[in-house]
Amino acid sequence: MPRADDPATPDRSPSGSPSAGEFQHLGEQVRFHGWRISVVEASFRAPDGTEFKRDIVRHPGAVAIVPVTDRGTVLLLRQYRGSVDRELLEIPAGTRDVADEPPEHTAARELEEEVGVCALTIEHIGSMLNTPGFCDERTELYLATGLEACETNRHGPEEENITVVEIELDDVDSMVRDNVLIDGQTILGLLLARDVLAKRSGA
Repeated sequence: MPRADDPATPDRSPSGSPSAGEFQHLGEQVRFHGWRISVVEASFRAPDGTEFKRDIVRHPGAVAIVPVTDRGTVLLLRQYRGSVDRELLEIPAGTRDVADEPPEHTAARELEEEVGVCALTIEHIGSMLNTPGFCDERTELYLATGLEACETNRHGPEEENITVVEIELDDVDSMVRDNVLIDGQTILGLLLARDVLAKRSGA
């Protein structure tokens, strides 16, 4: 899990954060604790003094990686997601579930385990809050280049049935329009990676 001083860790102190304005986070009680997430009942005070409660999912954070080959294509994963009961086409990603592991190390490990490639370079290209309406999950986005084949180490039935799909970055817009890509962090990661690579090539 992220360290308390990790900039990727949301501020959960009762005093709130600078962006909270006059809202105050008064505290919270854990209602459920699972292997990856916790659900808490959090108490707040509004600017007018009204107190209210919200159910919040606490998440350790995640990484997502855009692996770009020397040909300029991207390696995506077609993976079953039980929460929506369907397969999704996604960039590789994983939970920051190893204590004190730097996020770029998590990114490299997930890339090897899920896709079966090692990257010569892994660079941070952005961050996103996945579903801030009810969850504090924050995903760090990375661009991986200089790919070389290595052994996979997939865990669980979903990962064991992953299919690697190679796409062209130029096809991303049409794939979004056609609902082939509907995962938010995948769309954002691909667009950011395409922008970084275009600026680098002077396009």
